[in-house]
Amino acid sequence: MNSRFFPIIHRTNNYRNLFIGIDSPVPLRDGTSIPGVNFDNGATTPPLLSVMEEISRFAPHYGSVHRGTGYKSIISSEIYEQARKEVLRFVGGDYQRDTVIFVKNTTEALNKLANRLYSKHKNGIVLTTWMEHHSNLLPWREKFKIDYIDIDEQGRLKLDDLQTKLERYQGLVKLVTVSGASNVTGHRNHIHQIAEIAHRYGAKICVDGAQLVPHAPVNMGPSNYLGHIDYLAFSGHKMYAPFGAGVLIGPRETFEEGAPDYTGGGTARIVTPDRVIWYEAPQREEAGTPNLMGVVALLAAIRTLTAIGMKRIQSHEEELLAYTYEKLRWLGGLYFYGGIPLNKEQLSQRIGVISFNVAGMYHQDVAEFLAQEGGISVRNGCFCAQPYVQRLLNISREQMEMHLYNPTLPQPGMVRLSFGLYNTKEEIDRLMDVLSKIVRKKTWSGAVAAPPH
Repeated sequence: MNSRFFPIIHRTNNYRNLFIGIDSPVPLRDGTSIPGVNFDNGATTPPLLSVMEEISRFAPHYGSVHRGTGYKSIISSEIYEQARKEVLRFVGGDYQRDTVIFVKNTTEALNKLANRLYSKHKNGIVLTTWMEHHSNLLPWREKFKIDYIDIDEQGRLKLDDLQTKLERYQGLVKLVTVSGASNVTGHRNHIHQIAEIAHRYGAKICVDGAQLVPHAPVNMGPSNYLGHIDYLAFSGHKMYAPFGAGVLIGPRETFEEGAPDYTGGGTARIVTPDRVIWYEAPQREEAGTPNLMGVVALLAAIRTLTAIGMKRIQSHEEELLAYTYEKLRWLGGLYFYGGIPLNKEQLSQRIGVISFNVAGMYHQDVAEFLAQEGGISVRNGCFCAQPYVQRLLNISREQMEMHLYNPTLPQPGMVRLSFGLYNTKEEIDRLMDVLSKIVRKKTWSGAVAAPPH
């Protein structure tokens, strides 16, 4: 990474000059344009300037990864393998235990892990939670018997319910899989405490780190630590690195037996008309030509975030979160989901996500008004976490049956703000101006937001 970024990073908490495209103009309803505000970072993030510069710098040296003897191939292979080491260092992985497998995104990583564990534990039970993204729910539901760890009225995990279910299943639970942080409420889970409980009952833990890794320090921990994280998955596109690279980290032994879920070029050491010898992990799990450019982008992002400091990033986003809640709570006419953090300790258990509804207005109307009147991008709906949102909105099974019977009905949902490193208090002030107009205007399509618990 270009060292000229370092003095900029440490001189100021305004990180906007490290990004591309965040001040690009967007059109408004009246035909004018205004610099856009992006509060939809939970879905995807804009690119870091260092990422785009590294892509341009490396492009002339791009070549095939592994087995090539040309100069570009050698350079490409070295960078690709170096990236695994830096990824492990970034999240505190165990070099003796863990392997890093490059994938497209968190969704592919979790599907890959589900496929691999199914070949070993077909009759095992997986504990997931009510707060999961579909990517950490559907792959397990399709293959295993699952059960849900319960949540409280604010959407936080009940760890006593985790222990109760582990005791109930008497060693049959092979995996406990949880979000590091919720993309709906921003609640951070106590992943090391969960790991300790799971390990005491002979289960492993998988952490969906898509929302946690870009926003706070993560340390998987050494093998001899009872609270170590066995499996971790995350995506580059949520940490300012486009180009489609993601990561699955886990013990090498998980991937030693059986065929990989995708086979073909790069996975096999020897192939005869009737036999095959696979490469060792991670290579056997990365079929086809690797996405080297995606890995280069991810590596550049990791280096930039490391230079800034993950604790500094977490602190910056907690400050934005506190400022936004302080503004919103006095606006009136809003329902919040997940509770309002009231002190620094509670803030430290959140990432920069706020989900809400405006009383009497449909969530899609609110999101469209913000975009068309203020150039403010948010997310609305269920954020690929429908069971969680249904619980938070008090949507009954009977109500959901109506939606299953008639999918054209207005879908329940929320409006979500999700902050990134580059967002500012000035942008939040702009949001407040437009939200105030929405509350006064009270236009809606007929669907009414449900109150919280």
